[in-house]
Amino acid sequence: MPPDRRDFLKHSLALGAAASAGVLAQPAAVAGIDARDRVFITNEDSNTIVVIDPRSNTVESTINLTSFDEDPRPPFRFVTGGVAPTHAAMIHKPLYHGCIDAHGAVPSPDGAMLATSGRGSSNIYLIDAVNRRVIGNTPNPAAGESTSAERLSTGILLGREPHEPTFTRNGKELWVTLRGEDRIAILDVSAAVAFLRGGAASPVRQFLPTLNGPAQVWFNREGTIAFVASQKTPRIDVFRVNPGSDGHSQPQRITTLDIAAQDKPGFTPFMKTTPDGEEVWFSHKLADALSCRSTRGEFELLDTVPLGMGARPNHVEFVSNARGSVVYASLARVDDGGPGGVASSQLAIIDRSGRGGSRRVVGTVFSHGREAHGLWTNPENTLLYVAHEQDELPGTPNAGQTVCSAFDVSDPLKPAFIAQIPLGNLALPSGPLRNKKSINLVYVRPGTRGQTA
Repeated sequence: MPPDRRDFLKHSLALGAAASAGVLAQPAAVAGIDARDRVFITNEDSNTIVVIDPRSNTVESTINLTSFDEDPRPPFRFVTGGVAPTHAAMIHKPLYHGCIDAHGAVPSPDGAMLATSGRGSSNIYLIDAVNRRVIGNTPNPAAGESTSAERLSTGILLGREPHEPTFTRNGKELWVTLRGEDRIAILDVSAAVAFLRGGAASPVRQFLPTLNGPAQVWFNREGTIAFVASQKTPRIDVFRVNPGSDGHSQPQRITTLDIAAQDKPGFTPFMKTTPDGEEVWFSHKLADALSCRSTRGEFELLDTVPLGMGARPNHVEFVSNARGSVVYASLARVDDGGPGGVASSQLAIIDRSGRGGSRRVVGTVFSHGREAHGLWTNPENTLLYVAHEQDELPGTPNAGQTVCSAFDVSDPLKPAFIAQIPLGNLALPSGPLRNKKSINLVYVRPGTRGQTA
């Protein structure tokens, strides 16, 4: 439904106020944007995936992971009798079968597909990243002017709290940590696509026993080693992947690393290996620190980087180009005194060019949003996008909106703010559903080998 004149004027005034407040800038002319590029953001409260076009830094579309409005009768509607439920209550509406708590997201090695997890619904969904649609959706038999054209796929049920999915480097498998259990679900990707399109065979190849509360798996650059972090115990499991001639894994545990000295609370939600493949960095949220280990040999500790009391790091991302090499960490803490006097989270900047053991925070930059979470860079390492969990404050240009921020990181040590992007609403037939509480963010160029390749 097209916006009316009042909405247009309101939006125009908001843009003008934002520019004058310094919290929204026009997109800068940054090299490294391809026409295929898109930014995907999972929104945990609304159970949607926002798609941003980095050429304009605007929301292009929203992928619907809810099952609302598949039937014209009230129990199936999002808005009933003119009343929209709260985000927390909406998933408890009668006959809802959609995603609950959309959370993790990761692109396939070729960028053609995304995997995203529903923490509360215990499943994962696969997304066609080229056409921006859920794989396995079917035509809605009740489709009409007041209903959705498609019926949402139920995805693939896996187990308690699927937190983060990760593709193997060869793209043959998807490893999904079941954070509410002590195992990893390993799926055959081709079988998963076939299953979602109506196949009968289960795509789950095996459940791999691991640490209690596994948060995430990430693979080394060669795809031969898998690291598993936990949010319940200060340990890291390390597995040899052992891909066979068919590319499928035959995992064997190599060792379990004790990281209590770096993460006494035992809460490590995120990790990632560096583009050069030499290091793996861990985010220790309750310890307010990062640590770094070698991906080789005995996986020795290289650095522990304190971030300050209450920093609460979420994700890490790496940028290396001709002007520097850094690690960025998104901080959940919200600080006063942000741009335009508006409270904002910050990104910590760690200079990675130093020797192991000497690397520390060399600066911070306000993220232009509250409770920074997901981070991802473009393939050229010139742009950085940041997701946020909290809405913007009353009295600000994007009040009540969850926002994404874009930065020019051509000089990695001096990120330059480009834009604050309000995520808006999903237009359901019965009424608008606000995109809310962003978690994971990925920058994808379909057809190009990406960070998971």
